[in-house]
Amino acid sequence: MLRYVYAQDLAQFEPLARSMFRDRADQFKTRLGWDVQVDRNSEERDSYDALNPLYVIWENADGSHGGSMRFLPSTGPIMVNDVFADLNDGKRISSPLIWECTRFCLSRGAQGGVAGALTLGGLELMRNFNIAHFAGVFDRRMVRIYRALGFSPDIIGTKGSGRDRVCLGLWEYSRAAYDRVAKLAGISAEQSTLWFDLSLGGAQAPVPQAMALTA
Repeated sequence: MLRYVYAQDLAQFEPLARSMFRDRADQFKTRLGWDVQVDRNSEERDSYDALNPLYVIWENADGSHGGSMRFLPSTGPIMVNDVFADLNDGKRISSPLIWECTRFCLSRGAQGGVAGALTLGGLELMRNFNIAHFAGVFDRRMVRIYRALGFSPDIIGTKGSGRDRVCLGLWEYSRAAYDRVAKLAGISAEQSTLWFDLSLGGAQAPVPQAMALTA
């Protein structure tokens, strides 16, 4: 099942959280060789995990982590502005209608449908919180994966070439995208809504304001 959990509430799901951060270390440090920090508990965290992000997490039947993504509103600190501003010609992305998505992670033993479920979870978040776009930086290997999941971004900036090529993308919400991803994932809208409501049914959505890409 999908869980939507703010960082401040992760202590309520300790085995799930612990396995998520360990799977992040395994994916980003061990398998991909990224320059990330892994602590003595073999868990990967960065400064953005301290900003109370919202995690969308696939919880396996045994309570362990199957896959996850991390979300932060662009009105606060985000990697796109702090680390990858050159991909947008130095312009900052800042709007209540734009959230950043980072740390897309799958455990080594993740079932085939987990990536699709996480993608639908992101769209469920957009639908309920009136988020128009996600922003995120990704490498070239993800282009094919996003296409297969039915939710490809508009690429607004790139740098590097070949295996070192990275892109800044914007994913736009639409009901058609929601329905397409749900169908590909094999998850009904009713089931997706139920998972969201079980976690965040009483959460307040951000107040919509005009989108801004500021210098």
